[in-house]
Amino acid sequence: MLNYQKTNFISLAILLVLLVSSFFVSINWWWFLLVFIVRFVILVVGSFFVSSNFHVKAYCSNPFETDKKIALTFDDGPNENTLSILDILKNHNVKATFFCIGKNIEKHPEILKRIVEEGHIVGNHSYSHSNFFDFYRKNRVIEEIRKTNALIESISKEKAQLFRPPYGVTNPSIRRALEVTKHKVIGWNIRSLDGILKNEKFIFARIKKRIAPGGIVLLHDTSHTVIILERLMLLLEENEYKVVPIEELLNIKAYEMSITEML
Repeated sequence: MLNYQKTNFISLAILLVLLVSSFFVSINWWWFLLVFIVRFVILVVGSFFVSSNFHVKAYCSNPFETDKKIALTFDDGPNENTLSILDILKNHNVKATFFCIGKNIEKHPEILKRIVEEGHIVGNHSYSHSNFFDFYRKNRVIEEIRKTNALIESISKEKAQLFRPPYGVTNPSIRRALEVTKHKVIGWNIRSLDGILKNEKFIFARIKKRIAPGGIVLLHDTSHTVIILERLMLLLEENEYKVVPIEELLNIKAYEMSITEML
């Protein structure tokens, strides 16, 4: 599978071959340009699709799960809509994972407290979720992750180890930052598009079509997601699917282990 390092190595090797060959035969400059274009396309695709594992290893599903188990994740909270989502999850006795934005935690610490008290997992979704997050340098990414982790820990008393990059975009700066913070990247394989679209019928149909054992559903704390969620819970129950915590689905730890747990 191609990744960032392999792509650069192969591109450089091809360019060197073309350069050496140009001393013996005529090589059209378009060949050099083609190498750069292909490399650019691969970099863009690899960066924008977290499941490609192009820059970092991302957990996007459990392909080995054969039982009807699935995990629900919610991005961009906490906010007022999170309360309704929590009500629905509680009514159906379901535990989910909330990837929270630091600045939203500062606005709604009481909502994060409820998330924790009701047994849901809290993950890191950066502090600002800026439109320019993908252009941040390594140190600023580290700062964003650590600032949000501190906010989560101040309420949950746990050190979050799961990180979902804003927009699911990864790059070399994010990779280098994660090498320092040691967070695990959590992606998805069932994207609802509820963070972009508001057509509830379309969103629900899209999720329904993609449901399969071991899947991770990407949802957001929006008002239309609240409406879709109740229907989704009923659909999963009718089809005998069990919604499990992401720790169970992926067999990973959501929080840093204590010394006692390590011994």
